[in-house]
Amino acid sequence: MHGDETVGRELLLHLIDFLVTSYSHDPVITQLLNNTRIHVMPTMNPDGFEAVKTPDCYYSHGRYNKNGEDLNRNFPDAFEHNNASIQPETQAVMNWIKNETFVLSANLHGGALVASYTFDNGNSVTGSLQGYSKSPDDDVFIHLAKTYSYNHASMHKGLGCDNRPMFSEGITNGYSWYQLEGGMQDYNYIWGQCFEITLELSCCKYPPADQLEQFWRDNKVALIEYIKQVHLGVKGRVTDRNGNPIPNAIVEAKGRPHVCPYRTNQHGEYFLLLLPGTYEINATVPGFKSIVKTVEIPDNTGKFSALKQDFSFSEVSLPFSEVSLPSIVASCPKTPLYKELELFSAAAKPIPHVLALITVVLVIFK
Repeated sequence: MHGDETVGRELLLHLIDFLVTSYSHDPVITQLLNNTRIHVMPTMNPDGFEAVKTPDCYYSHGRYNKNGEDLNRNFPDAFEHNNASIQPETQAVMNWIKNETFVLSANLHGGALVASYTFDNGNSVTGSLQGYSKSPDDDVFIHLAKTYSYNHASMHKGLGCDNRPMFSEGITNGYSWYQLEGGMQDYNYIWGQCFEITLELSCCKYPPADQLEQFWRDNKVALIEYIKQVHLGVKGRVTDRNGNPIPNAIVEAKGRPHVCPYRTNQHGEYFLLLLPGTYEINATVPGFKSIVKTVEIPDNTGKFSALKQDFSFSEVSLPFSEVSLPSIVASCPKTPLYKELELFSAAAKPIPHVLALITVVLVIFK
């Protein structure tokens, strides 16, 4: 994303090589690849990388794309009218997010050593007045960030680049660190139904090549353990009485209202990242009565499969998969959100009897 922050770019190339060469030889990697769809994007800003004439640990024009734009300030923002002129790279990633369902992702950066989690921006509803912008899934994000930091060689120590304590346990809420408008991790979580954290992996943004092997050793286990977390929580299908998939059904855990309600794909599939515990899962088909099921979610990351819980709407018999219906904006406006969080409760206000098709697949992104 930032062309002059090169460690992440190299780590992802090492990750690809490690996954491919370990398959069928390492039982853990083999199980991981057999049960997880993984997408890797080594670079989002190739022009910025090529623009770095003199590598520097702290700053260069390679941070920006060819048009001089910072891509991590370029996404639509949920809290502010950031009026960003969407860049081609940003638009390509937004399209990618829309056409897959990335359940879990990580955005790799440099310039510090910390795992930062959403929200990066916020308002009084999310707690920004107290200096911490809290999402409905704050507990999951803390777990994800700690999973990385504690499996990293030193991130969990929480030291800043001057070796003084800075980040407790090597993690931080993004807003608590510094406010950021138009960031990718907030966009991905709010609009993409994907839990993303930002990984700052090196104090020096563009270190010498002879240090890359050590960076790989420091991050190898953390990357694999983080990917496994896509199998937290619950997944399943929503179908009608004939077993046909129902796309665009809202499926969310009670007490965790997403401002853009999380919805099923064209196969009727849904995925919710949740920590082990007891939850009420609410499935709503627009225009019909909701179904609520109480589930006990174990930690299934070691089994590489989230708990499965399906929902069948016996009163629904329309062949959703065969009917062409107009697309709708599913109670998720493009204008700033979270002004009044309670107004956006996922299943509280069923929308009209039309269903949009959303393409979704279980994936880890980046």
